[in-house]
Amino acid sequence: MNRVSRNESGFVLPTAIFLLVILAALGGYMVSLSRTSHLSSALDLQGGRAYQAARAGIEWGAWQVIDPQNLQPVPTPCPASPTTLTLTGTLATFTVNVSCTQTLAPDGADTIAIYQVTSTAIAGVAGEPDYVERQIQASFSK
Repeated sequence: MNRVSRNESGFVLPTAIFLLVILAALGGYMVSLSRTSHLSSALDLQGGRAYQAARAGIEWGAWQVIDPQNLQPVPTPCPASPTTLTLTGTLATFTVNVSCTQTLAPDGADTIAIYQVTSTAIAGVAGEPDYVERQIQASFSK
């Protein structure tokens, strides 16, 4: 009879434990990578929404001072600054602050008004992982 010597028995056990540890580490890394990918995708989507909310603030500010129905020769004053807008739909989670400054400049015999509108869209709490903020500035004249 052939018998296995005591020196060779139990060699498979350390190899199996080593493989289990490696597979567990790879599984943990894959879960971490998947989580990071999902968070990155969600923040990218929130960033796009924040941009659209800030853009809505710019359009609101522009409409307040360049209303085509307001044909007065006197420049329209800026709306009260800052103004907080309430949005609806998917942008309802954002707080949009719109501020406006007006500068009068001579243009020959006329005086033109130059408006600087700044819109800031914010969602979440600063310092938290889901915080997002976008700011847009626009200048136009009437």
